[in-house]
Amino acid sequence: MELANRVQALTPSTTLAITAKAKELKSQGLDVIGLGAGEPDFNTPQNIIDAAVRSMNEGHTKYTPSAGLPELKKAIAAKLKKDQGLEYKLSEIMVGSGAKHVLYTLFQAILNEGDEVIIPSPYWVSYPEQVKLAGGVPVYVEGKEENDFKVTAKQLEASITSKTKAMIINSPSNPTGMIYSAEELQEIGDICVKNNILIVSDEIYEKLVYGGAEHTSIAQLSEAFKEKTIIINGVSKSHSMTGWRIGYAAGSAEIIKAMTNLASHSTSNPTSTAQYGAIEAYNGPQDTVSEMRDAFESRLNAIYGKLTAIPGITCVKPQGAFYLFPNAKKTAVLTGYNNVDEFSEALLEEALVAVIPGSGFGTEDYIRLSYATSLDQLEKAIERMQSFVNAKIQQVQNA
Repeated sequence: MELANRVQALTPSTTLAITAKAKELKSQGLDVIGLGAGEPDFNTPQNIIDAAVRSMNEGHTKYTPSAGLPELKKAIAAKLKKDQGLEYKLSEIMVGSGAKHVLYTLFQAILNEGDEVIIPSPYWVSYPEQVKLAGGVPVYVEGKEENDFKVTAKQLEASITSKTKAMIINSPSNPTGMIYSAEELQEIGDICVKNNILIVSDEIYEKLVYGGAEHTSIAQLSEAFKEKTIIINGVSKSHSMTGWRIGYAAGSAEIIKAMTNLASHSTSNPTSTAQYGAIEAYNGPQDTVSEMRDAFESRLNAIYGKLTAIPGITCVKPQGAFYLFPNAKKTAVLTGYNNVDEFSEALLEEALVAVIPGSGFGTEDYIRLSYATSLDQLEKAIERMQSFVNAKIQQVQNA
């Protein structure tokens, strides 16, 4: 059977490929340390689990409205009011099966064939593929390392064409951990409003910010920006609920309605039990959110200096999320490899440390390391990387 062109055009996920290889080596009994995880290593807080179990025992196991339970949408509206000072009606909020599914549904709802979406690089691996699946065209704008991987207003303006429909802002960013300041967002917002461009603001890592940094939603800077912004968020990272698959979109009622109609023919509704867990996540105590954030910051500070002590490695210290995105090009050269992809593959096979090559994020000279694992494992992984690099450099010098 000939498969559809849309799926044949997809780029395989580098993250999943590395994860699969790491699992294969683990199944052979090898002590692989995986630094590719895009999820917190903490369990979901007990009060959330209890609320979900209680909902099942109370019989809340049936279909729900396609856009999510009204109680959950109210909790999300209250969260947006409390955290960002933003007011949204329930008709302006749609709950989906994870933020990834919400993004997919959004692009399906707004893009026509040939519409362009500006995607700053480095980028999360699914942005381009979801745009392509909706018939859109990804337009990449490079965030330079010297500007903390963020695109400038000037770069944005230069990339706009008559076909530009939307742009994506991911702050804090996966994979770089960088955060756009209010001033930078103001300049970007002004250009988007002037050119009638929809802003897709992916804020899934908003609670994970470090070193006194602050997260700002572009929608909170002005009413004009809010009207042009669709906020994407969820409970996966903030409340360690990746497997529960609850995300949401907040924005224009017209767009939300279109997304809801589409979801009604795909998922019917997000899982009922997970929605009740998410209600507790937003309405219940937030202590664990702060505790997880503090743990991530402690790990970052503990390993950052050790990572940058590895020969050739340079790294802009992240302000949020739970990733480090070091430049490993020089290290690859020093150790005798043609590129960072080859270096990463050898690091997994010989040092048993799994990292994600930057090529999967649109920037080939880098690697992504997740510090969403125990400090003991992180320190052991960095020690292995150091020993591997030193040994390879010695081999090259002796050749």
